[in-house]
Amino acid sequence: MKAILGKKVGMTQIFDEQGKAIPVTVIEAGPCYVTQLRTLERDGYQAVQVGFEQVHPERLSGGEKGHLSYSSVPPLRYLREFRLRVEDEIEEGQRVLADVFEVGDQVDVVGTSKGRGFAGVVKRYGFRGGPKTHGQSDRQRAPGSIGAGTGQGRVWKGQRMPGRMGNARVTAQNLRVEVVDAERNLLAVRGSVPGARGGLLMITQARKSKELFKQRGE
Repeated sequence: MKAILGKKVGMTQIFDEQGKAIPVTVIEAGPCYVTQLRTLERDGYQAVQVGFEQVHPERLSGGEKGHLSYSSVPPLRYLREFRLRVEDEIEEGQRVLADVFEVGDQVDVVGTSKGRGFAGVVKRYGFRGGPKTHGQSDRQRAPGSIGAGTGQGRVWKGQRMPGRMGNARVTAQNLRVEVVDAERNLLAVRGSVPGARGGLLMITQARKSKELFKQRGE
């Protein structure tokens, strides 16, 4: 199973053999524990529940402590599920470390983007805004027309308008693993990943990588 939970540490850069700078995001990945297995017979689907970040038992509810006691794992703050493939062999209580990935692997990273609050269309969608001259006084960052006026006198469905920006689940796809440090539980992936420093991340094998398509013969 190539999947793990982690926390975003921050961004830096490394240099390859040719001296080229590569921007990377450092992720504290694991140690994680397998807390539960979902089966087709019992649950209707096949998945594995993974826990991350050990905490003091007083920070968990009685139900959470009881749930974790079945798999004999320490008290954990975060629990997330990953879908399993048929060939994956996983046992409850098993530790998952950063070395499930290798340098060169393609991964998808899921996180929660930074919340920007209520934002207008210029910031939220990159609208150009109104003219800055010819006497306008309050239309510089306005969205302009939001629908037709005669044939269909209504606002079109899906019209981009001001609203809450960010604080949403975002997936960064096909990021290359550049560094694997199993001793310090660190991964470094090329490019940026969603969220602020300290945010929870789900790292899985890329679903749309060319290597995976070749393995499937597609």
